[in-house]
Parts: sequence; structure tokens; C-alpha cells
Amino acid sequence: MEIVDLAGAGERAARQAAELLVRCFSHVPSGWHTLEEGLEEVRESLEPGRISRVALDEAGDVVGWIGAIPSYGGHVWELHPLVVRPDRQRQGIGRALVADLEHLARERGVDTLVVGTDDEDGRTNLFGVDVYPDVLSHAARLRDVGGHPLSFYRRCGFVVVGLIPDANGFGRPDVLMAKRVGRRP
Repeated sequence: MEIVDLAGAGERAARQAAELLVRCFSHVPSGWHTLEEGLEEVRESLEPGRISRVALDEAGDVVGWIGAIPSYGGHVWELHPLVVRPDRQRQGIGRALVADLEHLARERGVDTLVVGTDDEDGRTNLFGVDVYPDVLSHAARLRDVGGHPLSFYRRCGFVVVGLIPDANGFGRPDVLMAKRVGRRP
């Protein structure tokens, strides 16, 4: 496996990244449902200042894609998106993409990476729960109950830093996670 910039990987890789995004996220309401939506996300990921990287297998096919968007004056970057081909998951590709992104972010002086991991399909214990008024106590008790990405991100060193209640409708929160990648002064 090789990780390269999507911008230099060619049209075939861009199309495969878009197809992968649709394949893996079309089941959720806020996901990407058409190839055109996926291609638009790919185009946005190639805008100046952003990071967009793909993992290629030995045949040159995309098996994973990760991107990042700068914010807070470049101190914080949002990891968006991260997707790995289903038949290649649990083989270290996602971890390798995250590690590659962390390295590139650190080189750019980024202090923190953040990621939003929505629960739109009941894979955490907070799905369907009214987390008001004590949102943070619910966040502290957050658990994966069905293969939610928060477990993967925790293994990569991210921690839960908050919730956006009802981000996707009642009882469908966005779980905010972060990881320090810069060096402490």
C-alpha cells in the first residue's frame, strides 16, 4: 500500500474516491447518495490549503481516502473525510491514513485535529436519547454499541471533547473528537 496526494493520483483515483464515499456513506441521511455528490466532495477536498490523500493498493486502486480542512487560523484542522473500502477495513489502512495526516498536519504547525462522528443509525448509547440539559455528563458516558467510528478514533488517540445534540434530528448527535498533534510549548 502507498499513500499519495489525491491531486496527483489522477482522474481514476478521484472517481474511485468518490465511489468509495458513496458506497460507505449512502446509508445515512447526511451522507453522499450519488456519484455526483461524491465527486463534488472530491473537488472540494482539492481546494488550496486542504489535505487530500489516498491509499492505493498494488494495482493502483483506491482502498482509502482521508482529507483535512484548516480552521482556527490553521491551529486546528478538521479530519474530513475518512473512508476505507469495506473489504479492506481492519487491515491498518485507516490507521495508516490517520498517521500520515497527523505527520502532514504537524509539519504545517497544526496543534489539534478534530473530527465529527455523527450517530445517525443507533451505533452509540446516545442514539435516541435527549441529552439536554446535562450534555457533558452524557458525553462522558458515551459508548460504542454497534461499530461506531468513535472506537476507531479512540484507538488512534482521539478523545471525545463534546456533543452537538440533535445535529441530525432528535436523538442523533454529532460526537466531536480531538487529538493534539502539535508539540506542547
